[in-house]
Amino acid sequence: MTPRPVLLCIGGNDSSGLAGLAADQRAAHALGVHCASVVTATTAQGRAGLQAINACTPEALQSQLAAATSLNPMAMKIGLVPNSAQLQVLTEFARGFDGPVVLDPVMGSSAGGAFWDEHMLAQALDTLVPLTTILTPNLPELARLCGAPIHDRASRRRACHSLHERGTPWVLSKGGHGDEPGLDLLSENTESQQAHWLRLPQLDNCHSRGSGCAMATSVAAALALGYSIKDAVVIAKMAIHEGLQHGYALADQSGPVAIPGFPRSGSALPSWHSGPEPLAARAAFPDCNTPSLGLYPVVDRSAWLARLLPLGVSTIQLRIKDLSGDELIQELREGISLARRYGARLFVNDYWELAIELGAYGVHLGQEDLDEADIDALHQAGLRLGTSTHCHYEVARAHSLRPSYIAIGPVYPTTSKDMPWVPHGLDGFRYWRDVLDYPLVAIGGINEARLDAVARLGAEGVAMISAITQAASPEDSTRAMIARLSSITGR
Repeated sequence: MTPRPVLLCIGGNDSSGLAGLAADQRAAHALGVHCASVVTATTAQGRAGLQAINACTPEALQSQLAAATSLNPMAMKIGLVPNSAQLQVLTEFARGFDGPVVLDPVMGSSAGGAFWDEHMLAQALDTLVPLTTILTPNLPELARLCGAPIHDRASRRRACHSLHERGTPWVLSKGGHGDEPGLDLLSENTESQQAHWLRLPQLDNCHSRGSGCAMATSVAAALALGYSIKDAVVIAKMAIHEGLQHGYALADQSGPVAIPGFPRSGSALPSWHSGPEPLAARAAFPDCNTPSLGLYPVVDRSAWLARLLPLGVSTIQLRIKDLSGDELIQELREGISLARRYGARLFVNDYWELAIELGAYGVHLGQEDLDEADIDALHQAGLRLGTSTHCHYEVARAHSLRPSYIAIGPVYPTTSKDMPWVPHGLDGFRYWRDVLDYPLVAIGGINEARLDAVARLGAEGVAMISAITQAASPEDSTRAMIARLSSITGR
């Protein structure tokens, strides 16, 4: 049995069991991570509000840290830190910790009562914040940290940038306490100082206690599982949305969020937009999956269309990397003409302006190409849009565009180009088939021997490059794979 990764959670014990370490334990367990807990204080809080904070001594904190680190935690989340002495201990500990550090700056309790005074705030900004991988304040906490009111999106971005200047590379500004509760901001300390906006509809559910703790812990748990910061934030956003859907009441009181497991609900997938402002919701691109996309060769010359379309291929991509100018235009024009002759769906890779000009059926864009393309122009021209994705945040970004299809890959290792992503495997593709309500194209390392397994998981399209173009007989291989898909899907 594969051992679970360990997440070290440091914070307060909430006597009501709604927030603090109780919420940390529930969130970590739901995401498949073991939570090692270090108690900074036992708090007395309930219907009457926060009644007491009983802080541990620095020595007790140090002994707990020493014991917990014997489990070799992969990531650390820090919540309630009740005094300066503990802050000093945790700063020294974070300095020597070999893993990502998530700081959820708990300055007060939703039950009422403040934890940090101005001296404590200044100390944290000078010592612990610079050692933090990602800071996860809500809007009131963000305003206190930066010393300025948050009254709009621009001031929210400025506040995050002020924290970057303190040394933390990432800030997740949670929107739950503002006018746009479904809108979170992930601020990245790069040369461009990118802002990434994550949006979900607000849920009408009062059972949200511990949501801030659970959000930060979900980020940390995903980091412990090996996900990137961007992916971890998307996973956490999904987890909290599902947790709010499953939140439960306690007698006549509001209760906690209840994350049911690793998130896999399409309704919980946020839209993702990078830029100064989040975009408004887009209209969906036209359908392309009637009939099903089927076998989807990716080729580099229109001559391949002349060979493959007469065999029954109904979807094909023209991916040209070595032509420009008139040669490129002529090749695209010939491909579009052939596709029309055979009633096939031709997706042009990358060259979206030429695709519009020449009247192509659709465009396929990789993630890097989305930065340059005019998505509104593609939509207005009536083209279909397909896009490549490799991980959670790329899927969320694609989802915000509402494309005609989403390509998921690599399913298997591929030799067509160098890729930094670990192959999804069949389990990974199955996960996205469960989550997404889009036509999915499986791509990456798929050949005739692997075709059945991918098709049985519900891929509407199966993209191939070398399995066709480098086959001993591309025509024979194509006929065989079309027949295999038809026997599996009945189409």
